[in-house]
Amino acid sequence: MPYLSLRVLVIEERPFKRLIATRIFQNLGCDEVMAVADSADALELLKHIGPVDIVLCSLKLDCTQGLTVIQDLSRAGLAHSIIICSVHPSDLHSAIERMLSMHGVAVLGFVDTLVSSHAITLLMKRFVEMENIQGNDVSRPACFNTSSKLELKQAIKCNEFQAFFQPKFNLITGDVDSMEVLARWQHPRYGLLCPADFLPLLNGFRLMDELFFSQLEQGLVLLRKTAATGRRLNLAFNLQAEQFCNPILVTRIKELIEIYQISASCLTFEITESSQIETSPTVLENLIRLRMMGAGLSIDDFGVGFSSLERLCQLPFTEIKLDASFIRDLDINPRNRAIVENILSLGSALKMTVVMEGVETEAQRQLLIKLGCSLAQGYLCARPMSAIGLLAWLELKRAFINSA
Repeated sequence: MPYLSLRVLVIEERPFKRLIATRIFQNLGCDEVMAVADSADALELLKHIGPVDIVLCSLKLDCTQGLTVIQDLSRAGLAHSIIICSVHPSDLHSAIERMLSMHGVAVLGFVDTLVSSHAITLLMKRFVEMENIQGNDVSRPACFNTSSKLELKQAIKCNEFQAFFQPKFNLITGDVDSMEVLARWQHPRYGLLCPADFLPLLNGFRLMDELFFSQLEQGLVLLRKTAATGRRLNLAFNLQAEQFCNPILVTRIKELIEIYQISASCLTFEITESSQIETSPTVLENLIRLRMMGAGLSIDDFGVGFSSLERLCQLPFTEIKLDASFIRDLDINPRNRAIVENILSLGSALKMTVVMEGVETEAQRQLLIKLGCSLAQGYLCARPMSAIGLLAWLELKRAFINSA
């Protein structure tokens, strides 16, 4: 696969290694490959020609100069993604990757200091996959922060905010009986927008409840359609922690499921771990009432943000969704592997389902099965899709199973 449109910069002080790395990228089809000896030359070059897609640089043992180079490029916004030559342990790699992500830079991976064509080829493929995921999932908008509260309320009312559905699946059998409901804005001017483009606006105008109830109604309509075909599904809806402070939250949910004649046992409510749940009487009452109705409660993105084992004991959760960051480099990162194994054991002991987020490859699926994980969500099974797309996908899946 040629990578003609990519700009690559190699930073390596040793001339021979610099030449080898440059040749590898050129042989892969990159016709704009630059090479410099040190960070000063790199910064000077990029200030004149602008950012590059990929930087290859080294982290040497007992030397922090390479780390300084990476930080300087990241802060200046001159590197879109980085490949790091390193002999350091995986736990240090994880910390470096986390640090760079805070600067908006993707780490494609870590390779041996003696760079091989095979290793670079794999990471270049990863770069393309990452770009495709970002580019195909939803379009990127121009600035539309001038939207007023009235305009947003009207957009919700007109169902411009559409419910998309991403399957949760059995890693062993491939069976699908539950979906997560994800919001997308079908903007009349900017096209299909992702949550990062509009949630800050809705948050600022305190419209998250309106969005949730719109998504819930769309989901209940879907459940009625699938029930008519003899298929029972569970839908999981996202709620921010502060939304559980709403004293009429459960009352309104109950009214809607009665209108659409859907059992509460077909619903799960995912509470994001990126925000703190204030365990007030209202919050606890809402959680308890949902459980007593038969709905499930999931703690989303577990392991990041405001994660707390205390919350698993105090609040009536039925499911743990382990954040996707824990399966990246699962095959080479013993710490991540230990966390996955222990969360699975914890879930079993607490009689809670554990769902692994972000499963994208067959290798991840096989390794998770070996670790004892059976439920997951991610692009390996399917991307988020519209209600129409989901119904067609389910029928295709059913037809495939029946013909097997």
